Amino acid sequence: MSPSAKSVTENLVAELRRGVLVLAILTQLEEEYYGYALREKLAQLGLAVPEGTLYPLLRRLETQGLLKSRWQLGEGRPRRYYQTSKEGRQTLGELSKEWIFLEKALNRIRQAD
Repeated sequence: MSPSAKSVTENLVAELRRGVLVLAILTQLEEEYYGYALREKLAQLGLAVPEGTLYPLLRRLETQGLLKSRWQLGEGRPRRYYQTSKEGRQTLGELSKEWIFLEKALNRIRQAD
């Protein structure tokens, strides 16, 4: 693969992952998690997410109204806990339907070859 083709592929993979990460995060945050625990949970489920990707995405989703957060003080340093908001749950439902539709369509397209 040429360097330019590799770069294009890497960019497309990153773009695909961004959309999937939103769906994965909204799904997992139906239960409250702080960032590191969410990152560990996603990794256990087979989706490794770098810190430099996760934390900005959590903040963006909160700004968009899809997540709510709260700070909890306890042992050690304060932790910010995130959970899917009402709008986030509605969006999750819509994204899940679209994911299922696209998955079925892509499977049909791939089988047609």
